[in-house]
Amino acid sequence: MASEQPPIDGVAAAAAAAVAAGGDEPFLGLLDIALLAVLIGGAAFYFLRSRKKEEEPARSYSIQPTTVSTTTATDNSFIKKLKTSGRSLVVFYGSQTGTGEEFAGRLAKEGIRYRLKGMVADPEECDMEELLQLKDIENSLAVFCLATYGEGDPTDNAMEFYEWITNGDVDLTGLNYAVFGLGNKTYEHYNKVAIYVDKRLEELGANRVFELGLGDDDANIEDDFITWKDRFWPAVCDHFGIEGSGEEVLIRQYRLLEQPDVQPDRIYSGEIARLHSMQNQRPPFDAKNPFLAPIRVNRELHKGGGRSCMHIELNIEGSKMRYDAGDHVAMYPINDKSLVEKLGQLCKADLDTVFSLINTDTDSSKKHPFPCPTTYRTALTHYLEITAIPRTHILKELAEYCTDESEKQMLRSMASLTPEGKEKYQSWIQDACRNVVHILEDIKSCKPPLDHVCELLPRLQPRYYSISSSAKLHPTDVHVTAVLVEYKTPTGRVNKGVATTYLKHKQPKDGAEEVKVPVFIRKSQFRLPTKPETPIIMVGPGTGLAPFRGFIQERQHLRDEGKTVGESVLYFGCRKRSEDYIYEAELEEWAKKGTLTLKTAFSRDQAKKIYVQHLLEQDADLIWDVIGEKKGHFYICGDAKNMAVDVRNILTKILSTKGNMSEADAVQYLKKMEAQKRYSADVWS
Repeated sequence: MASEQPPIDGVAAAAAAAVAAGGDEPFLGLLDIALLAVLIGGAAFYFLRSRKKEEEPARSYSIQPTTVSTTTATDNSFIKKLKTSGRSLVVFYGSQTGTGEEFAGRLAKEGIRYRLKGMVADPEECDMEELLQLKDIENSLAVFCLATYGEGDPTDNAMEFYEWITNGDVDLTGLNYAVFGLGNKTYEHYNKVAIYVDKRLEELGANRVFELGLGDDDANIEDDFITWKDRFWPAVCDHFGIEGSGEEVLIRQYRLLEQPDVQPDRIYSGEIARLHSMQNQRPPFDAKNPFLAPIRVNRELHKGGGRSCMHIELNIEGSKMRYDAGDHVAMYPINDKSLVEKLGQLCKADLDTVFSLINTDTDSSKKHPFPCPTTYRTALTHYLEITAIPRTHILKELAEYCTDESEKQMLRSMASLTPEGKEKYQSWIQDACRNVVHILEDIKSCKPPLDHVCELLPRLQPRYYSISSSAKLHPTDVHVTAVLVEYKTPTGRVNKGVATTYLKHKQPKDGAEEVKVPVFIRKSQFRLPTKPETPIIMVGPGTGLAPFRGFIQERQHLRDEGKTVGESVLYFGCRKRSEDYIYEAELEEWAKKGTLTLKTAFSRDQAKKIYVQHLLEQDADLIWDVIGEKKGHFYICGDAKNMAVDVRNILTKILSTKGNMSEADAVQYLKKMEAQKRYSADVWS
């Protein structure tokens, strides 16, 4: 909190009082006092204004240290940083989950091997018009690691850059560039952003140094990246006429500083950015400043079958957060305490040691990989993704801490580009679902220092859930529908989902202290039609029902107010009516009231499995009537890999047969529906 300051006019009042008390011939005349008051007032105003400027946090993607940041508004000049530090490589990232940023960091770090000193940059924090000046730096190169997000959109931090090159007509002649895209083939718009940026930069006159790389997260994006990278560097060397320095040298990006004497109130204990933000909550609430929402309800939705699905109600009263049906709520989870303890034991570390990791690159805006100073226990619990499948660069660095030569070679092999190494990585790491704890358990001679493990692991990301309520009915509550993730791996271990395991144990009890979780709202394009009378079709098997529960709540609310509402058709599917038919009573009640036309598929309630796809094929006339004749809206929520692809194909077939279109025209019709926001998908893989 800013400290309270005395009013400026109090200075003048004090001076006047001094005159009154001083007798007939004061030391200072009235004019002198007036001038003095102006001078003091001006000095005080300057002091206050400068203090206010210091107290305003600099706009920065990274977590700043607890001391006052020296970052100023002029620091968004990446050209200045490149020139003053003798660099020529800048790697920009567009990242929603941290992978794009991680890949950018690896490329910038490797540049040293090829006499290209590099830096990582967040386009949101840079003046991207400076790309026009990059050609003035000898052997300069801009690389873009860009993820595609949502319905073919750029990530939040790359949005301004994307719009700038889309709408602008700048001359980028002389700019050397390369692009690597991060996408997922199960989604309709696979790597759309990277493909467009690669093409657009060339159209604006820039020079492509190496071909576009496309990473597929549905397969093995790590393999896609290292394969592309292995061919990228020789092409860069050839273009600039430089030679690599040979063998890769492993360099630490951060140095360890143990801080046993730091005052307890200066140590981060799980805050995302601002110290004490969890204790002193103040809006606006967002990804860097989440709201601690009390859990009002946490109940089981499944009636049997051995699996678990939770209905959770979060109270957001007083947060000033608003949401619409179809939006997402994001939650910051914490890692399982037993895994944290196990990792500490494997690395022979005292988890309560207070430390900071400080970037060895003093020009970087990212001073720490996560909020520092903190303890190892806090870092592993709140800040690091310890259950993620490690990428190959982590294995390469862990290998250096093996005392057994065969184990060292095994890790090195899995981090290599050899067919045998790739195969081993696929089977031993990916297929076996081994995380860093499992690797250290099984590679017994590997004893890395815990600070290096903390440097290598990616940041723990918030988990997003489709909101399953309508703000028209529940303005101060957000409902979440989540299946508990738990599965047995080929090694016999039981892996648990970080967020759903965390939520499962968050049970509110009468008379007990409130149970809270840090959350924020993310707006979505998944929206009901603006006109309530527009008919809609919703396809949402399993927890894909979540946003549609909010949609139907809203339409029922409108009907209760006497408004005209169009037909609402829901296709819902699950395994068994008696086990996992979630929200059964609500859905049946809405159907009885005439608000909902309900179509259900219980795949295992008969000998031959029936899915929502089968019901859609049977209802070709109904579907054509809604979307073809009445220009209604069509929504899909759920599994991207199989269900969503099948549904889109069935829809194309229905448009073709019932609308008398060719297959190509049917595909175009669907694309037109997407452009008009009449076809929307909220899917995951």
